[in-house]
Amino acid sequence: MQKLDFSAVNDPTLVSFNQQKNLIKRMLKGNSATCTDCNKPLTLLLPPNTKKAPKNNKAPGIYCAKGCTDIELDMEAVALMK
Repeated sequence: MQKLDFSAVNDPTLVSFNQQKNLIKRMLKGNSATCTDCNKPLTLLLPPNTKKAPKNNKAPGIYCAKGCTDIELDMEAVALMK
């Protein structure tokens, strides 16, 4: 049986994962950030915090106005951490 070599993919994937994780942490702390592709400001979209708050068309996440950055956040997992 032949083993697959993923070493060429593992390093860039790990770097990308850590960059996104750090971006999410910064945005959740209230810091601003810009898209790495178009240099436009990123927007953090959180779920409504009351039943009367208007619903969002997009899922909670970090978005770029042009669509270059689109990171959807799993807010149910965040709620379970409390």
